[in-house]
Amino acid sequence: MKTCLRSLVLLLIACSLAQASDRSPNVIIFLADDLGYGDLACYGNPIVQTPHLDRFASEGVRLTDCHSGGTVCSPSRAALLTGRNPYRSGFFYIHGKDTYLKDEEITLAEVLKEKGYETGFWGKWHLSTLEKTHYVHPGPSEQGFDYWMGTTLNAFDKLGGPRRPKAFIKNGEPVGTVDAWYCDVIVDDARDWLVNQRSKQKPFFMYVCSHEPHTPIDPPTEYSNRYDNAKVDQLEKQTQYGQISRPKKDISGNKKDYYGTVNQLDDAFGRLMKTLEEEGLEENTLVLFTSDNGPETPVTLAESLGQWEDPIRDKCFGTPGVLRGMKRYPYEGGHRVPGLVRLPGVIPAGTESNVLFNGTDILPTVCGLVGAEAPANRNVDGVDAFDAFLGKKIQRGDSAIWFYPHHGDTWFRMPQISMRKGDLTLIAWLQERTEGVSLDEWFATSDPDRVALYDVSVDPAQSNDIAEENSGIVSSMKKEMTALWREMRDEGLSK
Repeated sequence: MKTCLRSLVLLLIACSLAQASDRSPNVIIFLADDLGYGDLACYGNPIVQTPHLDRFASEGVRLTDCHSGGTVCSPSRAALLTGRNPYRSGFFYIHGKDTYLKDEEITLAEVLKEKGYETGFWGKWHLSTLEKTHYVHPGPSEQGFDYWMGTTLNAFDKLGGPRRPKAFIKNGEPVGTVDAWYCDVIVDDARDWLVNQRSKQKPFFMYVCSHEPHTPIDPPTEYSNRYDNAKVDQLEKQTQYGQISRPKKDISGNKKDYYGTVNQLDDAFGRLMKTLEEEGLEENTLVLFTSDNGPETPVTLAESLGQWEDPIRDKCFGTPGVLRGMKRYPYEGGHRVPGLVRLPGVIPAGTESNVLFNGTDILPTVCGLVGAEAPANRNVDGVDAFDAFLGKKIQRGDSAIWFYPHHGDTWFRMPQISMRKGDLTLIAWLQERTEGVSLDEWFATSDPDRVALYDVSVDPAQSNDIAEENSGIVSSMKKEMTALWREMRDEGLSK
């Protein structure tokens, strides 16, 4: 019966799209960087003005249980493009000399290109080094993108900052300093491609990745000045930061820049949507707006052990709302993110869905929408979850699982694993690391040990551990978690 209903839904979608256009639907994924679940007005933020995203939310579905595929940048981007848990691809932490998206991985861009799509990428890549000065890794061209303009990393100060960035590379060639802000640069180039450069005879896939609101944070003063007032000061005092400690020093003067940056990002997204509408493409384009992980925190003594500082993170005022955890943390606040999706005539406008949608689901979901086959002969962890956009339950084989970023300043201050089964989340710490055992050895040989269990449907802040009174459930979930942990970790270690 469920199979028949699923087939009927797919048939109705196909009929709706056929009426709207004689070609497959276009696809746009817009990925913000370090944008928290609670950073947008349409997700309850009382401070930041996000009128374009609010309007966009009213035109489609607002997901309240949307997740990035990882808890930090590169892993979540690998998950988005491959449909695989990032640990499988060897992304235990961020991209580095020996960590990059391998040629053997099959990306969403490659799948869509095989289906006749024209593909474009803009913004932060962070899956390999785009500069060809030291060593060569597969970049956007090798991973299926016909056209691209991006940066390897963020717009750090030595690279020009978000204001006048100088690290952009277009189709393999350095661009030089651009006299504009990062999000405006990528959106304006994407708009030009949309209007003037793409083949109008083909459907298209656009993957747009902003630097904002990642550090460094430096918006135009016209944006930051909007948040330099007593009302904002009072509201910020009520803001929740995932139960993660903040610096004792006064950094409150920086908040206007963070809020202004999110406001600026909203305007940039709005311009892209306006161009889509002006080109008559709105009706036949699936647009997904989301974030790569939860919001960043200022550096604290707990993180650095008093050994290092990162002053640019003093401008981080992103919030996960009521959720626990921030960027890097396996708690919900580290990976539950905004998720707004629009496809007119198919996804009902002004709706809300509380069905879990994961970053690994993007590839198989888009494949299902356009009639493409998901990559075979490999472990694809995501599922075709289009029904989540319609508020309908979806079926998963394995439970959704997220791992911490394997790094020297993270392992000792947070749990390492989170797994969702329905509304229940099992949080786990690996076995205690003994003296003399290297971090890598501990990571490669340890299994989940101490655990906590939360029902996030009634306890989104994950403050009430119900493991003790649910020992049977804990035992079953821990068994599944251990199997997934070993399988995904070991596959990645073999890369």
